[in-house]
Parts: sequence; structure tokens; C-alpha cells
Amino acid sequence: MLGAISDFGAYGMLIMPVSWMLTVVLVIAAIIDGWKFRVPNWLTFPLILSGWGCSWAIFGWPGLWASLQGTAVGLGLLLPAYAIGGMGAGDVKLLAGVGAWLGMRDTLWAFVVSAIVGAVLAVGMALYRGNWRHHQQQLVEILREIMIIRNPEELAARAAERKPQMLLLPYGIPIALGTIGYFVYAGMLL
Repeated sequence: MLGAISDFGAYGMLIMPVSWMLTVVLVIAAIIDGWKFRVPNWLTFPLILSGWGCSWAIFGWPGLWASLQGTAVGLGLLLPAYAIGGMGAGDVKLLAGVGAWLGMRDTLWAFVVSAIVGAVLAVGMALYRGNWRHHQQQLVEILREIMIIRNPEELAARAAERKPQMLLLPYGIPIALGTIGYFVYAGMLL
């Protein structure tokens, strides 16, 4: 919705309250994901639905359309990783909820920053645990499988087999840190 807000002229009035509301939701999601390795539906579905509802209530059909596009971008960016077993459904729905509020452009940028944060955290976790080589080999194997197999169901089955030996990163944390970091960079919280 924030990306859509600028198109409707109400950007200055709504950007900070929406950014702060999303920040609170993202912090809650990150805490739960870090604790339970899941982002619950009771958090993600209301986030998505309220984004659609507020966009429609404030801006009418064009606002709802912008919100739906943001949701689609959020889903589209993480759904492939979910389809092959590399991410949980809650993480995908969390970014879709962010998209319902931010619109396409800002969701894309929040995702880019989140991906960078996720990569840095994953490397840091592997280095901290002292098993960098093992995870590096797993990454190479996963990328090779993606290029060769291309069947999401088979890739998901292989990911499930590999999961007990993998270092798991609750991706709600990078989504929260990346999105909030993007808000700070873009001046949306100040």
C-alpha cells in the first residue's frame, strides 16, 4: 500500500503509521520464528487481509489493485523457495502481507535487503558453528540439483532428506531486519 500511497497523494500522512505498524508485526514475527521456527497464520492472514481492506477503504479499487499486486510480488518472490522445500509457508505469507501494505516497488526493495541480510546471517551462522565447508558443499549440491532436476516435488523430497543435517535459518528474522532496514534507509520511519 505504501508504494500505492504515493500514487494517490496521501503518502506523507500514511507512510509513517503504516511503517511503524509493519515494524511491530515484523518484530513479533521474527521473535516467534526464531523461537518456534514458524510464522503463524494468526499473524500473516490478518496482515494480508488488513492490507487489502485498508487499501480498498482509503483508495478504492485502484488501492486494492495496488495491494493485490504487492501481495503477488511478495508471494512470487518466495514461493519458488517454498516449492522446493527451502523455506516455510509462513515466511512466504509474511512477505505477501508486507506486499499487501507496501505495494510492488517497496516490497521488491524490502525483499532485496532481506535477501542480503539472510545471506549474511547464513554465512555468519555457518562460520560461528565452525562447519563452513559442510554448508558450502550443501549449497553447491542444492544449486546443482536445482539446475539439473527442475522438478519441484523431487527437489522438495531431497530437501526434506537433507534437512536434519542443515543449519536452519528462520527466515522471518531476515524479512523483519531487511524490511525494517529498508524503512530506515527510505526514511519511512522518521
